[in-house]
Amino acid sequence: MSFRIETVAETGSTNDDMMARARGGAAEGLWIRAERQTSGRGRQGRAWASDTGNLSASTLVRLRPGDPPAPTLALVGAVALHEALTVAVPELVVRIKWPNDLMAGEAKLSGILLERQGDAVVMGFGANLSHAPIVPDRLTTSVRELVGGAPEPGAFLEILAEMLAGWIATWRSAGLPPIRQRWLAHAHPVGTGVRVRSGDGYLDGLFDGLASDGSLLLRTAEGVRAVHAGDVSLL
Repeated sequence: MSFRIETVAETGSTNDDMMARARGGAAEGLWIRAERQTSGRGRQGRAWASDTGNLSASTLVRLRPGDPPAPTLALVGAVALHEALTVAVPELVVRIKWPNDLMAGEAKLSGILLERQGDAVVMGFGANLSHAPIVPDRLTTSVRELVGGAPEPGAFLEILAEMLAGWIATWRSAGLPPIRQRWLAHAHPVGTGVRVRSGDGYLDGLFDGLASDGSLLLRTAEGVRAVHAGDVSLL
């Protein structure tokens, strides 16, 4: 899978831009990066603005017959982003929180948003390289705050695009098992307390790994439950 990166000075949402490109027939491997994003969003519609110095970029994957289930691309994206940060900033220590946030302790460093457009899955990546946006209901941090410096976003995206292309090739050729194995190796330890919010309710338990389909396994007083959707926070 080859890739091509287009960079714009400013846009509302790189995901919205890529969704429009997907409708227009854009090929897999196209990336759009914005130096400044003014109306980005995270899971459950949270606002996620990003100024110059951070990474705001989206790409698309064209689903093929025989591909693993599209939602598992969330895990693929998390593994690729973690690997890219490890290569670009070797001293950085971050963990994956289900399904695809990268965390430094309890503070969020990055996130990934997947959206579907026909046979295309748009993958939006937001990473706090130079500064941490203020989000009302959660802690955030940046690479610069953690290690004293940050990679240049354009150069970092070159690394991420290469890593993602490799992991998508693995996802297609070997399925989910190697993705799941790498994800677990860089996730919070089994036994970490988590809270899953779904609708108006929530469920507390202990992280117990991933099921074979990539769903979150949550150990509760009633036993182990598989969680397929929800907003997860650390306890």
